Amino acid sequence: MSYVYLALAIIAEVIATSALKASDEFSRFWPSVVVVVGYVVAFYLLTLTLRSVPVGIAYALWAGLGIVLVTLIGIVVYGEKPDLPAVLGLSMIIGGVAVIQVFSSVSSH
Repeated sequence: MSYVYLALAIIAEVIATSALKASDEFSRFWPSVVVVVGYVVAFYLLTLTLRSVPVGIAYALWAGLGIVLVTLIGIVVYGEKPDLPAVLGLSMIIGGVAVIQVFSSVSSH
């Protein structure tokens, strides 16, 4: 169940971060509400995750997957175009998350 909480925390964080741009520096009410609620939900779910997943592993997955997903939303929703170094860096992040999940004895599979 911990990885379900982590997945939901990542989704909430990605929604909140994506809404952060839409909030226009907190000058737009509803996107600002989404930011605050999204981060509160994300951090609460992360605390539930940390009951059984080591903090380093949880944070690596949270950060890595969050970066990739926010980048994809930036491409689709905001029309942002990552350059080759950004794509290579994102590929390394995905590879790092995969290595942790597949090979790490610290990660609870």
